Amino acid sequence: MVVLGRPKGDRGSYRQWQEDNIAPQVVFEILSPGNRFGEMFRKLSFYDRFGVEEYYLYDPGKLELTGLLRSAGKLELIEEIQGWVSPRLQIRLELTAETLQIYRPDGQLFLSYVELGQQLEQERSLRDKNRPESRR
Repeated sequence: MVVLGRPKGDRGSYRQWQEDNIAPQVVFEILSPGNRFGEMFRKLSFYDRFGVEEYYLYDPGKLELTGLLRSAGKLELIEEIQGWVSPRLQIRLELTAETLQIYRPDGQLFLSYVELGQQLEQERSLRDKNRPESRR
């Protein structure tokens, strides 16, 4: 969920009525085996009613991505989602044979959680190696 215009901070859930009635601009849903059609339809209806600009639904089990974009006051299906660039975030969405890849506005691929952890560990190791006390 991306909500611009609200202060950063941890929230158990986003309560629009407690957030100056600012709707999330962009919502990403990742399906899990336990998700039910009725539940997802209710969420979509809620987001449509309360002003979400972009809604993306990704099913990693089926490698399916669906996107909806607000047009004429309602969320409408994005017909060609492959290579889609989010109007609000300027990120590009690409489905491969194995996964969904998301590219930053500068064209670089966002790193996965695991890749970010590895990068952080490498940076820590390098920093620790270059500390003056470790050179003795």
